[in-house]
Amino acid sequence: MPKILVIEDDISFCKLLEKFLIKNKYEVSVAFSASEARSAIKNESFDLILTDLRLPDSDGILLMSEFKNSHPEIPVILMTGYSDVNTAVKAIKNGAADYISKPFNPDEVLLVITNALQNQVEEEESETPVKQKKPAKKAASTENEFVKGISVASKKLLDHIQLVSPTDMSVLIIGESGTGKEIIAKSIHQQSHRKNNNFIAVDCGAIPKELAASEFFGHLKGSFTGAISDKMGYFEAANGGTLFLDEIGNLSYENQIQLLRALQERKIKPVGSNKEINVDIRIITATNEDLREAVKNGDFREDLYHRINEFSIQSPSLKDRDEDLMVFADYFLEKANQQLNKDIIGFSPEVVSIFQNYNWPGNLRELQNCVKRATLLTQGDFIESDVLPVEFFQVQKQQQGFSGNFSLSENEKEAIIHALNRTQNNKSEAAKLLKITRKTLYNKLKQYNID
Repeated sequence: MPKILVIEDDISFCKLLEKFLIKNKYEVSVAFSASEARSAIKNESFDLILTDLRLPDSDGILLMSEFKNSHPEIPVILMTGYSDVNTAVKAIKNGAADYISKPFNPDEVLLVITNALQNQVEEEESETPVKQKKPAKKAASTENEFVKGISVASKKLLDHIQLVSPTDMSVLIIGESGTGKEIIAKSIHQQSHRKNNNFIAVDCGAIPKELAASEFFGHLKGSFTGAISDKMGYFEAANGGTLFLDEIGNLSYENQIQLLRALQERKIKPVGSNKEINVDIRIITATNEDLREAVKNGDFREDLYHRINEFSIQSPSLKDRDEDLMVFADYFLEKANQQLNKDIIGFSPEVVSIFQNYNWPGNLRELQNCVKRATLLTQGDFIESDVLPVEFFQVQKQQQGFSGNFSLSENEKEAIIHALNRTQNNKSEAAKLLKITRKTLYNKLKQYNID
């Protein structure tokens, strides 16, 4: 019977969850604080940890990092309110197995727990040097896994990562949204001498400027309204490791001054405290805007820009690495198969052609979402064009005499035939796609002798 440690300070909710899990054949221990959880972990062995994101004496993410260092074999699932879902997603990138949103859906709770335990078993089996008739499926790859492309742009990127990783230089990663800037940062961390310490990722665009000092440097209980307990900031959490600041251009001018001072002095002072704390961290930042232009316009401090830009790395867009497209598509398919418990073999030739002629404005993030959605919808062995979103047929490059734009001003006959194929000959849907009435479509079918 799998044993679960539940860490939750809401006692009535905790007891309710305990009863639910026991009823579903799990052995459960409960802890109402981080200190109780630490004691429990020392004295008992667990198969899974379920922790609330907000605890009276700690932060769920910091506690998770602590447990991942001391007991890396135990999967950790975060429980979070809807307002904290973005934080939970970030936590998954730092090692959490999954998260569950409150209020709970009982089926979702059981599914997430089952998947986390199953993935852990599969990882352990894959590490056991025993010959098996059929190799165990490895657990789904994490968001942070760096995929080596084969394009010139990818090879240049890899060279730069390998060159700068062993140093302590501050790195600025520049690239469009969705190009995998955080994955590059994580890869640099994993190849550095800091790899055994924390990698803390912060979305600067998600921090209100009034709370930035508290988020970065922490605060003492009672230092401001709402500070109900001591809080450790990102700088202290990343001590000895790497602090990744995503979309740094979104920081207010005041917050930029606070950040610059901390980077120059390598000391921080929590809000409400007179005591300075020494921090040893490496800074990696990322932006999808031109910070040099922001410096010229007076929106970004020049001294901070030079401080964070000891070495810059360009994160190439997907359209700049054509040869990598299907390498990434296959990787995301393998990942989606694991996450959705599917066995899709690959992509049909038509889908490969559509992918290669699409502009990918959302870059790798869009490709991953597209492949995951298509994997979910696919019933056969191969992903076919009928499970692709409609935008793939509206913004294609010129291909086989059809531009992909469902406009009747050019390639009229080809557009109609393509729309009919796309909608499996459903004339009402084809008319919607072509943005004409069904009556007009029937007239056009007659005009071009299309059956």
